Amino acid sequence: MILLKVPYAEKDEAKSLGARWNPARKCWCVPDGQDSAPFARWIGPGAGPGTTGSPSSRDAHGAKPVIGSAYVELPHACNPFEECAECRPALLASGWLEAHQAVRRLLAGL
Repeated sequence: MILLKVPYAEKDEAKSLGARWNPARKCWCVPDGQDSAPFARWIGPGAGPGTTGSPSSRDAHGAKPVIGSAYVELPHACNPFEECAECRPALLASGWLEAHQAVRRLLAGL
């Protein structure tokens, strides 16, 4: 099974090509054994069986960019909610780390 990043506006097209909705993962997918070539635009770079490729930066409902002001493209797939020694310099330079720590302090006070 190959998971797809299909914007809401394109769901009918993906379905007509044979994509199926996976309710457990809440996303569209190419069923096992089906050719994935017609779905190439929704697979994304680096995607393969059982993956979604790089994260989408578009809102599924309106296909509008939704990247925040502290967004930083990371060179590898680490957990975006925990510090990574490799990503720390990029996060410090962007201001993301300070924003993340401020949110953690706010949530700790609740």
